[in-house]
Amino acid sequence: MHVYRSHTCAELNASNVGETVRLSGWVHRIRDHGGILFVDLRDHYGVTQVLCDPDSPVFSEMEKVRSEWCIRIDGVVKARDADLVNPKLPTGEIEVFVRDLEVLGAAKELPLMVFGDQEYPEETRLRYRYLDLRREVMQRNMILRSNVVADLRKRMWAKGFNEFQTPIITASSPEGARDFLVPSRLHPGKFYALPQAPQQFKQLLMVSGFDKYFQIAPCFRDEDPRADRSPTDFYQLDMEMSFVTQQDIFDVMEPVIADMFDTFGEGRRSNRDWPQISYRDAALWYGTDKPDLRNPIRMQDVSEHFRGSGFAIFAKLLEQEGNEVRAIPAPKGGSRKFCDRMNKFAQQEGLPGMGYIFWREAGDGMEAAGPLAKNIGPERTEAIRQQLGLGVGDAAFFLGGRPKTFERVAGKARTVIWEETPKDPADENWREQFMFAWIVDFPIYEQDEETGRIDFEHNPFSMPQGGMEALAGDPLEVLGNQYDLACNGYELVSGAIRNHRPEIMFKAFEIAGYDEAEVRKRFGGLVNAFQYGAPPHGGCALGIDRAVMILAGEENIREVMLFPMNQRAEDLMMGAPSEPSNEQLRELSLRILPQEG
Repeated sequence: MHVYRSHTCAELNASNVGETVRLSGWVHRIRDHGGILFVDLRDHYGVTQVLCDPDSPVFSEMEKVRSEWCIRIDGVVKARDADLVNPKLPTGEIEVFVRDLEVLGAAKELPLMVFGDQEYPEETRLRYRYLDLRREVMQRNMILRSNVVADLRKRMWAKGFNEFQTPIITASSPEGARDFLVPSRLHPGKFYALPQAPQQFKQLLMVSGFDKYFQIAPCFRDEDPRADRSPTDFYQLDMEMSFVTQQDIFDVMEPVIADMFDTFGEGRRSNRDWPQISYRDAALWYGTDKPDLRNPIRMQDVSEHFRGSGFAIFAKLLEQEGNEVRAIPAPKGGSRKFCDRMNKFAQQEGLPGMGYIFWREAGDGMEAAGPLAKNIGPERTEAIRQQLGLGVGDAAFFLGGRPKTFERVAGKARTVIWEETPKDPADENWREQFMFAWIVDFPIYEQDEETGRIDFEHNPFSMPQGGMEALAGDPLEVLGNQYDLACNGYELVSGAIRNHRPEIMFKAFEIAGYDEAEVRKRFGGLVNAFQYGAPPHGGCALGIDRAVMILAGEENIREVMLFPMNQRAEDLMMGAPSEPSNEQLRELSLRILPQEG
């Protein structure tokens, strides 16, 4: 017999009754039933109930065993009584009577329990992550992650992609976040950078003549943490293709992602006809460039109904160019109580409030109620109702000003309205869906309202739609061949058709205030390569951590990462970041300056 086990804790069933077996695992739970000890023994694969009574030669040793001790037992498989069978377990028909016991690893008093659903502070969970990972939900999440990565690899290989590994120690890359820098011992005063993404290398692979590349790539960014973003490192499915259009990228990636979500979505439905929504429409309709389309509410521009109206606040705002009034429809939100609650929500978000109108029954018809309705009159109110498609029992909320000042709050209000208002039967299971949409036509430039300076709003390496000719016009009207994939309110994919023409690249950066010398200095490797027959190319990257988070039904990305940092970018388990020794600093020709203040 094997030194540790003849079977796993998920293998034994009624066909094994009478056999002598050996199991190894962790003590999941102990129950003492009148002198008979019942122990749920757990390994990676499952749980087997073992029992020990005073007739067992190791009964006294078994009495000393505690939760999460790692043990080996030898015993005889017995059938459970019919009324004691546990149909929820693969091993629920049997139990093992213990004849021998070896303690492989005793456990101290536990800082957190593995058995049960107790909640523990995240700091405790991360400090003792190896215990936290023993819990069933964490085991399930990590196996899901492993299976998702294997599935993505298989699908990319099937589509003719080759997997290549790009460098981890490299030069600084323009990905829009802070780099993690690595000092060079051999070149004092100079630094490498950990790659924010394999962006430049995968483009260089296309210049090198490789047609289709992918990689399960580690990426490193010194970012402020969020629930859906790690503050240090993350993994992405990175891909690039030559001689492709934007639609070619979509046609490749849609089945890869959709089939993966179908495989691991546990029956949750996903849409197959993924809409392509312009960035500007997404901002107007949803208040975000990563909309949750499970929520059908679309905001609309209703400025014309308030221009020159009796509601002076909005009428005056609309006299200034660039201002708008937008409406958020609220089907079945037509009560004063709900309207007051949403007004309070806006105030909590830092706005003065939200105007509202709601429609209620009046005699044989309906009437509009609320302060706005009184100020703008019945004709304008009715025009708004018809534009929004609302009726009795519905409401609408209004925000005005420069869209960028209120879009974020409007988007959050849209979410709150949908979550807190009654649903039609067809919409009641809206959370059990995956809804995808491509967001396209991102503007390349933006203008600082105070200085008037033009700078990049989005990826500066996207090919402008229209090429060089587009750059001759108004920079704020230039759109890039850039795209994101949104799913359930998260950005899941980001990519672009790349600007592979040096002359167009220099012009694009010149508009943002960077001369050719600066571009060559910062991105010399890429620019030089593009002078030697660069093909048109494009690609994207899928955030693996975020995809697994959505599939697992988690709201925090740390729940699907093995050893994440906390929100202060600290590894409490390993003690990182740590102070270097004086010897290390001397080798690197570095000196740490004391912090001011």
